Amino acid sequence: MLESGNQEMDFLETGRSPATGKRGAVTTPHYLATQAGENIIRRGGHAVEAAIASNAVLSVVYPHMAGIGGDLFALIKDGNEDNVRAMNGSGKAAGKATIDFFKEKGYDSIPEEGPLSSGTVPGTVAAWEAMHEKYGRLEWAELFEEAVYHAEEGFPVTEKLADFIIQEKDKIDQHDKTAAVFIPDGEPLKTNDILVQSELAETLKSIAKEGASAFYEGEVGEKMTASLQDAGGLLSMEDLKNHKSEWQDPISTTYRDDYEVYQLKPNTQGVAALMMLNIFNQFDFNRLRDNTPQYYHLMAEAAKITFQYRDQWVTDPDKEHVPVDELLSDEQTTRMLDHFSEDKANLQEDLNRLPALKTNRDTTYFAAVDGEGNAVSMIQSVYHEFGSGFMADGGFLLQNRGSFFSLDGNHINRLEPGKKTFHTIMPAMVMKNGRPYLLMGSMGGEGQPQTQSALITRIVDFGYNVQQAIEAPRWLYGRTWGDDSDSLKFEKRVADSNIEALESLGHEVEILPAYSQTMGHAQAIRIEDGLYEAGADPRGDGIALSW
Repeated sequence: MLESGNQEMDFLETGRSPATGKRGAVTTPHYLATQAGENIIRRGGHAVEAAIASNAVLSVVYPHMAGIGGDLFALIKDGNEDNVRAMNGSGKAAGKATIDFFKEKGYDSIPEEGPLSSGTVPGTVAAWEAMHEKYGRLEWAELFEEAVYHAEEGFPVTEKLADFIIQEKDKIDQHDKTAAVFIPDGEPLKTNDILVQSELAETLKSIAKEGASAFYEGEVGEKMTASLQDAGGLLSMEDLKNHKSEWQDPISTTYRDDYEVYQLKPNTQGVAALMMLNIFNQFDFNRLRDNTPQYYHLMAEAAKITFQYRDQWVTDPDKEHVPVDELLSDEQTTRMLDHFSEDKANLQEDLNRLPALKTNRDTTYFAAVDGEGNAVSMIQSVYHEFGSGFMADGGFLLQNRGSFFSLDGNHINRLEPGKKTFHTIMPAMVMKNGRPYLLMGSMGGEGQPQTQSALITRIVDFGYNVQQAIEAPRWLYGRTWGDDSDSLKFEKRVADSNIEALESLGHEVEILPAYSQTMGHAQAIRIEDGLYEAGADPRGDGIALSW
C-alpha cells in the first residue's frame, strides 16, 4: 500500500483572489453575464432573477455553450422556505421520435448534428418563467434588457469563442443561417470582432414582452418548428404546447456529518456525485492529503466505479424506475468499496462496462446569492459545442440533446416519444446547519461529478478558498469534449512523481495543458460568517463579483 506523503502545495497561489462581500454575489463563465446578474440584484431582484438575467446574456455571448434552444436545471434555497427546491427544465422527445423512424432511415444511432439531433423540446424559457413566477420581484421584461442590448448592439468576441468557431467551422458551415452569424462572408469571427445577432434580439424581445408563451405557443415557436421541419426535423408545435417545467424535490446525502449535499434526481447524473461522496466519507482525508497519488487514485476509482451503476440506471424516472434510495444506501456504498483497491486501478474489463453513452460537452454553470441570502445554483446547456449546429428561424441554435438517446430497444436510455433523456448537467448546493454553504458546478460531461468532487474535498476537507479550489490542478477520468479515450487525464501542473506513481497502479495517464478547457469551467460561491466568497474559472471567460 502506498503511503501518503507531504507535498508542497505550490498551486495554492492563484491568479486572482476570490471576490468577497456581504450584499450579494454572482459568478458565471462570461464577464458580461456576471455583470447582468449583479445589476439585477442591485435593483432589488431575487437571486433567481439574477440567474435568469445571467443566463439570458449567456444565450447571446456564449452561444457555443448556452442558449434558449437548450435545457436547464436549478437548485434554489429561498429564505422563506424550509426546503431546497429543484427545477427540472429539460424537455421530452418529440411525438414523432421513435426508434423505428431512425431505423427505417438506416441509422444505427441518432445523428449527433443537424435537424434530426434536435428531437427534444428546449426547456429553458419555460423554466425561466416558472422560476420567475414563484420568486420574481422585478418585471419579467427587466431580466432581458442586457441580453437584448448585447444581441442588438453586439459584443466583442472573446478569444475562446473565436477558437471554438474555428474548431467547429465544418459543423457551422453545414447550415447557412449558422454560418452567416459565425462565419460571415466565409471568414470565421476573430477576437474582438463585434458579433451582432439582430434576429436573436427580436426573439428575446418577444419573450420579454409575451413571456414563455411566445416560445411554446406563439410566433417564436411557430417559426422555430417550421424551419426545423423544413430541414427534416421532428419537433412540432404540439410538442412545444405539451411541454411543462417540473418542480421537484432534490436528492441529497450527508457529507462529513455537517454538510448536506443536494443534487437533482434523475434524469440528471446528480446521483453519481452523491454516490462518490458516500465513498469519500469512508476515508480519512487528514491522512489522504491533496496532490498525492492516493488522493488522485481514490478520486478516479470512485468515478470509475460509480459510473458503472449510473449508466445502468439513470434515465427518465417517469418511464423507468430508478432506485435512487438503493443507489445512495450504505449497502450500495459497501458494494462499491468492494471494487476499490488502494494498490491497483480497475481495468474497464474488470468492471464489465456497458456500451458507452455519448457525453455532454458544452454547458454553462452559474450561481447567485442576494442580500437576503436567497441562493440559486443553475446550469444550462445546448449539449455539444454550438448544439446541433442548426440555427432555427428566430436566430438561435437548437440543442442536439436528442442524440443522447439510444436506438437499442433494451437500453435504459432508449428513445421513446415523450421521454426525457439522460442528462449529465448537474448543479449542486451544499447546506450547513440548514443554510446554503456552497453553490458549485461546472461544464464537462463525465467531468462534472469529478470537478464537484475536487471542489468539495478541497474546500471542506482541505480548507481552500473557492478560487484556490477552482484553480488547483484538475483531473478527469473518462470521455468528454468528444474524446474517445477512457484515460485518466491530468493538467501538467501535477507533479511527475504523482504521474509515475499512478501509472505504477495501472492507470493510463494522459497529460493536458496547464489550464485545460477539457477540465471544464467551474464556478462556486461559499457563504459563511455572513460573507459571500465567489470564484470563477480562468479556464473560461468568466468573473465572480461580490459586494
